[in-house]
Amino acid sequence: MPTPADHLALAHAEKDSVALERLAQCPYPFVWQALAANPHTPPVALQKLSTARDSVWNDNRLLRLLAEHPGANRVVLRAVLDAVAAKLEEGERPYGAVLALAGRLELEADEVRKLGNLHGTSARLRHLLGLRLGLPP
Repeated sequence: MPTPADHLALAHAEKDSVALERLAQCPYPFVWQALAANPHTPPVALQKLSTARDSVWNDNRLLRLLAEHPGANRVVLRAVLDAVAAKLEEGERPYGAVLALAGRLELEADEVRKLGNLHGTSARLRHLLGLRLGLPP
């Protein structure tokens, strides 16, 4: 029976997309984060992870890692964008994910800019978001 440490080691080192997709069903947030940091994790697994929830800190870190993932396609990034918007509306601060999304060419600037108008967005984040999107101050 694999231990949580075994799952974590696989999430870091595995290259097989089927195995990585299976690992996305694992219940451990540290494994989710390792998968989101593994450049070989396929978009299907990344999309599953966009709905994974544990705690505010773990969720925000996971969303940032997903937004930064080099293999995240438009579908994955839209799922992350929606999750980030929901978190902002709840008053949480997934600011790292917001800024990472602003740097993704797969998303339209208008899609990401809307995050700056949500309930949990601070003035500083709106400013940084504008800079990242190349908007006039």
